[in-house]
Amino acid sequence: MWSWETNSSSFNQETKLPLSPQLVEGSTFEPSRKDMDKVEETSKDIIKFTAEKLSVDHVSQLVVSPLCGAVSLFVGTTRNNFEGKKVISLEYEAYLPMAENEIRKICSDIRQKWPVKHIAVFHRLGLVPVSEASIIIAVSSAHRAASLEAVTYAIDTLKARVPIWKKELYEESSSSWKRNKECFWATNS
Repeated sequence: MWSWETNSSSFNQETKLPLSPQLVEGSTFEPSRKDMDKVEETSKDIIKFTAEKLSVDHVSQLVVSPLCGAVSLFVGTTRNNFEGKKVISLEYEAYLPMAENEIRKICSDIRQKWPVKHIAVFHRLGLVPVSEASIIIAVSSAHRAASLEAVTYAIDTLKARVPIWKKELYEESSSSWKRNKECFWATNS
């Protein structure tokens, strides 16, 4: 049962809700074998490069765990402008063997730094139209601080170490390959 009470003279509102669902008299909660198995759930690192459109819902669901109270996401999308030029899409290429290996190292680094459960890194290849996701990183953990810090580390480190190249396609039929300023092998010129 709940009640909604208002006091019109002071505009205070109070809501009363039950603290927990009522149990049937004589019943007890006993975890099922399925629930017990989830306590021993194995951590997962899920890495995917694809030309297909990315789904935030799909990637975030891959890292959900009953052991975790937080799922943090980074979603990088194609914006419609760069330095006054109208961008119509981005085109991504990657050296896949090295890219996958570097992302696995990033996942390993994350696990050494923070107590996270699952990590998913999905990156789009080929053409990515304006407003669509180029990358989705999802991390689950028991508490939000670990997953938030891990997601930030993942995107910053990915941009610095992973061989993925981006070409911007502009409305006026021109294009430009973009140097990743954060990449360790890029030189200042």
